[in-house]
Amino acid sequence: MRAPSVLTILAAAMLLILVGVPVLFILAQAVFPDFARGSFAGAFSSLEMLTQNDRLLRQAQNTLLLALAVMLGCLIFGLPIGILRGLFRVPGARVWDILFLIPFLIPPFIAAIAWMMTLQPRGYLQQIVGFDLGRFLFSFTGVAFVMTLNLFPVVYFAVSRSLQMVGGRFSMAARVHGAGPLQAFFLITLPLSVPAIAASLLIVFAMSIEEFGTPAALAARTGFEVLVTGIYTRLSDWPIDLSGAATGSVMLMAMVLAAFALQNWVATRRSFVSQTGKPADLNQAELGAWRWPVLGLFMLVALIGVIIPLLAIAATSLTGTISGGLAWANLDTRHYGPLFSQGSKAAQALMTSSGLAVLTALISAMLGGLVAHIVVRGQGRSRTFMDGLSVLPNAIPAIVLAVGIILAWNSPFLPVTLYGTTAILLVAYVGILLPYPIRYAVARLREISETLDDAARVAGASQAQSLRHITLPLMAPSLIASMMLVFAIASRELVASIMLAPAGLRTVGTYVFSQFEQGSVQTGMAMSVIAITITSGILLAANLWLPRIGNSALSG
Repeated sequence: MRAPSVLTILAAAMLLILVGVPVLFILAQAVFPDFARGSFAGAFSSLEMLTQNDRLLRQAQNTLLLALAVMLGCLIFGLPIGILRGLFRVPGARVWDILFLIPFLIPPFIAAIAWMMTLQPRGYLQQIVGFDLGRFLFSFTGVAFVMTLNLFPVVYFAVSRSLQMVGGRFSMAARVHGAGPLQAFFLITLPLSVPAIAASLLIVFAMSIEEFGTPAALAARTGFEVLVTGIYTRLSDWPIDLSGAATGSVMLMAMVLAAFALQNWVATRRSFVSQTGKPADLNQAELGAWRWPVLGLFMLVALIGVIIPLLAIAATSLTGTISGGLAWANLDTRHYGPLFSQGSKAAQALMTSSGLAVLTALISAMLGGLVAHIVVRGQGRSRTFMDGLSVLPNAIPAIVLAVGIILAWNSPFLPVTLYGTTAILLVAYVGILLPYPIRYAVARLREISETLDDAARVAGASQAQSLRHITLPLMAPSLIASMMLVFAIASRELVASIMLAPAGLRTVGTYVFSQFEQGSVQTGMAMSVIAITITSGILLAANLWLPRIGNSALSG
């Protein structure tokens, strides 16, 4: 059997194990209400709620409206700075990259609480300047605003990396032929980034409709319900309604698959090749007189999206009592002490989350690059099958995918199971986060000319050698960016950890969540500060070192 066939079978098997089997169990539960008890009676009876339950339909409508609003917000926040970062030499560019990764390091429910502490009546904003924005925060617009601040880096990184690889050479060619600067940008440069923009918006859409923490914390006060909060209610309130949760999950899958089809059409209706076999000048243009206005824009986005929530988290962690407010007499470090004690649960949680995040980033990047190569360069139905399968984890909330993993791996028919071990968390993390490196890699691979592979085959290289020595090095910048994204998300993952972590095992997310459940808001914020600081340092080191590997591969 030839090597490509072996790789295709291996990739398909991994996707089926990580994604296909849990989703199959969820679909079976949606069709057969008593499937968890081993009964196939009453097929499709639970689907009656689609026509009889106005609340479910209202939740679906709210989910779509919220996702569209967040996508628009991410374009407003992420697209301008992504374009500037990709095409121009922005001072402190790598520092900005790390800074804009920080929203991924903050669990969404922590960010929501930070904004609550800031904007609510008698919050930090009112204590400092005398007014509050509580009505804005606890509304549809407020929820979309907070979720936008969590997700705009997806667009920023996708656009900046894509345009960085495109560079200004095509625009300069257009200028030589008489095009003006704006004309060259809108007719040449921007269309070349369309696949990356479409891929990033698909990720934003998927993450928006599955996000639980922010809608639960902010929208619940206004009666604005989305599908994911309804699913959580069905899974947490007695009697547990597995069939209702599965039905809601099927609706979410349909939404994401429709978005995926639209994104795929946008990305493939025209062929833009920006990487050929010829050496490319990847030097970025100088900002000149626009240096300070551009820095001002970056600072404004960083202030709103990063600095304000970070200051709110830090201030809360240093507050002796919540009622005492921002007073010098109420500030101390008492909540950090227990976190640094010998053998503390906090230290164990940090080590566990860091190890799982590193392994998840490495495995998902390797598998994602392989799947992307099969999807773009492969032949036949296998690539369509794997492309659709890879997007399924984003089509359902992480908590529901965790239920599918429990049903699949806790089956009495399995001779060996990972359930109840740390490895089950790794399986869940990779399954949940795998779509991100795939989408980034697919968008990048479509920009690389197939003539490079043809030239390698003419020179005597096998397809596997061409993949290893040519295609993967050219994909390295996008894969590295996706690894940092996956690491950031995995290091603070909550929902799957709560559902699947074995007894006695704690991650950063579960530790912080337990502190809030016990009313220790300040201790939870203190743990968040420590985790964000450590993870940011690791990402900064990676951002300074790893791109050199990608650049050397590109120059070679």
